[in-house]
Amino acid sequence: MKERRRLTITPATAIALLALFFALGGSAFAVGERVQASTVAQQRCANGAVRGIAVVTGNPSAGIANVPDQFTPAANLFSRKFNCTRKAVQVRRTAIGTFEVRFVGNAASSGVGTGIADAYANVESLGSGTFRVRVHPAGRDDLADMGFTIVVV
Repeated sequence: MKERRRLTITPATAIALLALFFALGGSAFAVGERVQASTVAQQRCANGAVRGIAVVTGNPSAGIANVPDQFTPAANLFSRKFNCTRKAVQVRRTAIGTFEVRFVGNAASSGVGTGIADAYANVESLGSGTFRVRVHPAGRDDLADMGFTIVVV
């Protein structure tokens, strides 16, 4: 006849199980708080936040070379635009491959850019949320009218 072994819980085992319960519960609580915090929107225009984005592609029917020489917020010149102040994002073409993008009411002072497709974009701050973007094809130094993306912080 087989003897049945009875499971006994010692005080050390009980304390270990209790510690494990609290450790797992605390971790789950912390993860839940972190997930909930990450779904809260970031303060607009806060230090370190992305303050503006513009993807300038030009008018699909006329091309980017036909961007006017006066600032314009025309939606057909952008495939995407965002300004943390909820004011306009404007663009103008000042020369071949040279554009200026203005984020109205935005105090951003630095930005980075990239060309669309096989191009590079150099970004220079002009102050007051205005940036000069020079675009050139990869591997070449001459400027060219090509689409670009600018992100300002």
